[in-house]
Amino acid sequence: MFPSFHSFHIPVMGTSYTADTPVRVAPFGISSVVSLVDDLLLERFRKMYAEEYKLEYEPISQREPDGRAKRITAYLNTLAEAVKIRFETIKKMPFFLKNDKAKYFEILPTGHPLRVLYLKLMGMKNAPEKERKEIETALNLSMVEGSIDVNIMVKLDRLPPGEELSDAKSALKGYAKSSLKNSAVIFSAGINQSLYNYMAQFKEFYRNAAGEIIKRIVVKASDFRSALVQGKFLARKGLEVSEYRIESGLNCGGHAFPSQGFLLPTILKEIRSQRGLLHQFRETIVNFYKSKGWNTDAAIEAPPPKITVQGGIGNHAEDLRMREYYGIDGTGWGSPFLLVPEVSPVDDETRELLEKATIKDLYMSDASPLDIYFNNLRGSGSERWHKKQIELGKPGSPCRKGFLQNNTEFSETPVCKASRFYQERKLKQIEESPASEAEKEVMRKNVYAKQCICDHLGNSGLIFLGMEKPEDAPQSVCPGPNIAWFNRSYSMQEMVDHIYGRIPDLTPPERPHMFAKEVEMYGDWFALQVEKWNGDKDYATWLKTAAKNFDEGMDYCLEVASTTSFPGENLGSIPPRVEIERARLRENLSVLERKIFRV
Repeated sequence: MFPSFHSFHIPVMGTSYTADTPVRVAPFGISSVVSLVDDLLLERFRKMYAEEYKLEYEPISQREPDGRAKRITAYLNTLAEAVKIRFETIKKMPFFLKNDKAKYFEILPTGHPLRVLYLKLMGMKNAPEKERKEIETALNLSMVEGSIDVNIMVKLDRLPPGEELSDAKSALKGYAKSSLKNSAVIFSAGINQSLYNYMAQFKEFYRNAAGEIIKRIVVKASDFRSALVQGKFLARKGLEVSEYRIESGLNCGGHAFPSQGFLLPTILKEIRSQRGLLHQFRETIVNFYKSKGWNTDAAIEAPPPKITVQGGIGNHAEDLRMREYYGIDGTGWGSPFLLVPEVSPVDDETRELLEKATIKDLYMSDASPLDIYFNNLRGSGSERWHKKQIELGKPGSPCRKGFLQNNTEFSETPVCKASRFYQERKLKQIEESPASEAEKEVMRKNVYAKQCICDHLGNSGLIFLGMEKPEDAPQSVCPGPNIAWFNRSYSMQEMVDHIYGRIPDLTPPERPHMFAKEVEMYGDWFALQVEKWNGDKDYATWLKTAAKNFDEGMDYCLEVASTTSFPGENLGSIPPRVEIERARLRENLSVLERKIFRV
C-alpha cells in the first residue's frame, strides 16, 4: 500500500526546508522527507518543538559519545510526538466547521472514497443525527497520519576525528533507533556498500513476526540500471526495497546528478516495460529468511516495489502523464512547496526572492564543495555574503560543521573546499604558479565558486522560526528551475488542489513541458562538458556515447509529443526545443572533434 492516502509526497529539500515539514503536513495525511545531514541543526529544531509541545528535552552536546546518532534519534522521536499531538487534535475537531479537520478531507485526492464519504456527510447537515454519527465515526476511524520519512545522502560519509561511525552510518543508526513506524529511509546520491552492509544489523529493516516492516527502504535512482544494481545488492542481505524513486538527473533541486545523456522519459519508458525485473530478487530475499530460520510467508507474498518519480513536475497534466501514461505509483513535488509557508520554513527574504525568480535566476552551479553540480538561486543571502567576503579579502567560510570535508590537498585531515583554510592556501598556490594571468583568473573563479552549503542551507529555517537573524545567518537555497513558474505564496490547500487539478493551473500556459525543460538542461550540460573538456580522451568517448543517448532520447520525446495530451499539458513545447537542442548537440560534437584532433 502506498504509505499515504495521497498520490504525491514532498521530497527532501536542503537541510532545513523540510526539517520540520512532517509536523506541518503529516497530521493532514501527507508524507514528507527530512534530511539527516545536519544533526546539529535538528538539535536546535528539537529544542524549539519540545518547548512548543511541552515535551521532555535534555540537550545532547557535540561532545557526547555517539552524539550524532543520539541527536537524530531524539529529534525524530520529538517529531513523532508532535505529529501525534497535532493529529489527535485534528481528529477531535467537529465536522461541519471550516477547520483543520475539514481541510484533512477536502485535500484528499479527487475520487478518494474518504473524500467522497466526507462530501456526502457535508450534504447531510439536516439529516437525522444517527445517520450523520455513523458516517462521522467511520471517517474518524479511517484517518491516518502521513509518513515521516528521512533521507541519507550516501556520499556524505566522512569519518569525524575520534568517532567510530561515519556520518552516514551514525545517521542510519539514529533513524533505526527512533520510535518512527510506517516510515522509510530514502538513500540518495548513489550506492554505499559499506552503509548497506551496516544496515543489515538492524532488525527494524526486516519483517517482524507479524510480517510487517517497521522501517521501509526506498532507493532514489537516476536510471533503471542503478535501481537494479542497488536492489540486487540489498536483496543479498535479505533487505527489501519497498519503493524506487526515479529522479531527473538535472531537472530537480539540490545536487544534480546528470546521467550519461539518458532523459527521464527514456528511463520511464524502460521502467514501464521492465519494471517486473525489480521484483526478481524476491527469491533471494526468501532464501535469506530461510537461512535465518525466519517466517517466510510475508516475504513470499510481498507485492512488487512501488515506483515513484520526481523532478520538474509542474501541473496536474504532467502528474497524470506520470501516473496514467507510465503507470507510476506516485509523484514527488518539491520546489513549489518552498512557496507554501504552511509546509516549508523559508524566511521572508528568501521566499520573496523565490517568488520573483525568473528562469535566468535559477542555475546549475559549481557551489558545492563536493564538486557535484548544485542548483542555485542568484542573489541569495549566501551568495551575497560570499561576494562580500571576497571583496574584504577574506574568501571562504569558517567551517563550523564540516559535513563536506573531503579534500586533503593542504592537510592530512580532510577540509572543505568552501572553507577559509582551503581557499586561502589554494589562492596562494595559484598566485605562485607559472600560469598566465588569464589562466589564473579562471582558477580563482573556480575557487570562489565554492560556497558553504552545509551550514547556510539551514539558516533560512532558523530565521523563519525566530532562532537566527538574517544579518547573522546567510541563507542558501537550492530550488529546481520549475519554481520560476510559481510567482507568489500559496496555501497548502491551494497547492494540493493544483496538484490534483481541482483549480485553474497555477502556472502560465507558456510554461514548457517538464520533458522540454529537461532536454534544454541536458543541452546546456553537454555544451558545458565540451567547453571544459581538458584532453581526457576516455571522457571524450564517454561524452560521445552520452550524445548518442541524448539524441535517441530526443527522438522518444518527439514520440511522446505526438500522443494525446492530458488537459493542460504543453506537449507542443517539446518539438521546437528538440529542434534547437539537436542543432546545438551537432555543433558541440563538432567542437569536441576539433578539440580532440588538436590534442
